[in-house]
Amino acid sequence: MRFRSEWLKTGNPVWGLGEPRIRLQAMAWALLATLLAACSELRESEPGRTATEQLMFSTAIERVFDNLAIQIPAETKVFVDARYVQGTDSLYLVATLRDRILRQGGYLVTTRSEADLVFEPRVGALSIDRRTTLVGIPSFPIPIPLTGEFQFPELALFKEDRQQGVVKLALTSYDARTGELHSSLAPAYGFSQSTDWVLLLLIDWHDNDLMPSPQNDEWVGESSFEETISDFEIAP
Repeated sequence: MRFRSEWLKTGNPVWGLGEPRIRLQAMAWALLATLLAACSELRESEPGRTATEQLMFSTAIERVFDNLAIQIPAETKVFVDARYVQGTDSLYLVATLRDRILRQGGYLVTTRSEADLVFEPRVGALSIDRRTTLVGIPSFPIPIPLTGEFQFPELALFKEDRQQGVVKLALTSYDARTGELHSSLAPAYGFSQSTDWVLLLLIDWHDNDLMPSPQNDEWVGESSFEETISDFEIAP
């Protein structure tokens, strides 16, 4: 063989006919390294909840208070008893109630003994429902011996993935000294929605009612801090 004879004569290997094969192997390794680099992703830390989820809760909460007719005499001292409010974003619900009391001309106090009225909200629902409709092949795992499993991607000819925020809220108020009923508001409902659509595998779009007047439907909007400040108004 040429490789062996040249090596015996000179002491240095000559690749000869084997050289194209070595080059192909080197090119294959280089291509593999390029593909691996292209598939790599730098992941920064992210909050545990998405902004969409938070907006669905807060939007539904604000709408349920729009449907509650809270009426109190001006300058009434109000204590909010939030013991019966639990669930995700319940603090936002209580804070929104406090805001509506102030808008009606009431005064917030920190103890029951200072109050003229006690407001007692109760929550019947504070969560998100999800409904998915798929025409196609759902994603499923394929076992691979000795290596684990491969997750086969979803193939959607048509898909609707709808999330709906639901809040059911009732409100009772009573005299802080005597415990006599002042008002009992029947349960009101607030809703919000976010829906993702896929058509023919590649066409997708998004719809929601979480923004009052969105400029676009991109994840990153065009608004700036200066624009936000200039548009902010304090209600009279």
